[in-house]
Amino acid sequence: MKKITGYFSMGEIILWCSSVLLILISFLIFDGKGFLTLSASLIGVTSLIFCAKGNPIGQLLMVAFSIIYGIISYSFAYYGEMITYLGMTMPMAVFSLISWLKNPYNGNKSEVAVNYISGKEVCFMVILTIAVTVIFYYILKAFDTANLFPSTISVTTSFIAVYLTFRRCPQFALAYAANDIILIILWSIASTENSRYISVVVCFAAFLVNDIYGYISWQRMAKRQLSQ
Repeated sequence: MKKITGYFSMGEIILWCSSVLLILISFLIFDGKGFLTLSASLIGVTSLIFCAKGNPIGQLLMVAFSIIYGIISYSFAYYGEMITYLGMTMPMAVFSLISWLKNPYNGNKSEVAVNYISGKEVCFMVILTIAVTVIFYYILKAFDTANLFPSTISVTTSFIAVYLTFRRCPQFALAYAANDIILIILWSIASTENSRYISVVVCFAAFLVNDIYGYISWQRMAKRQLSQ
């Protein structure tokens, strides 16, 4: 406990505890049976608090979250989410884990060295994102994916997020925040047909707050690393 309170700030502990409490309450009210959804939510929000610290453990937890979330997405025919997380987010989380472990800040394995990409690489990322989005659009269309347009946009934001995560750029958290908004919309639509998915909406609302904090945390971390 002393190690936890020493590593995380009081604000981070409050953020994590509040997120967990919100997820548990929404699960008990709207679901109560989908323990797979509950486990994914708890693993996901825990992953985000570690990622906000630049800790590789966050990427390890993201691998587990991606697998479980892919299964949940399949249950509602959100094949875009399933393919995105199992075919893109999970493998990229593995690559990000390796990248973060290989690039510790001053030899500290619990904090990755912050990186920024050049203008040329930004252009490369944009071109690659457009290509991935177009390819996935036709794949998702072929699978008769529910809510095709927002599902395709989710692929776009997810790809940008995983790319920037792999490259250790603070903006990855903003890309994930944008993805959270899309997912809130997607699962809100799903919840109109099945109220148990309201707990998933609440989960991504909690993710949104955590990702915004993650960006703020990485900005602080970047300034501290540059000044030392």
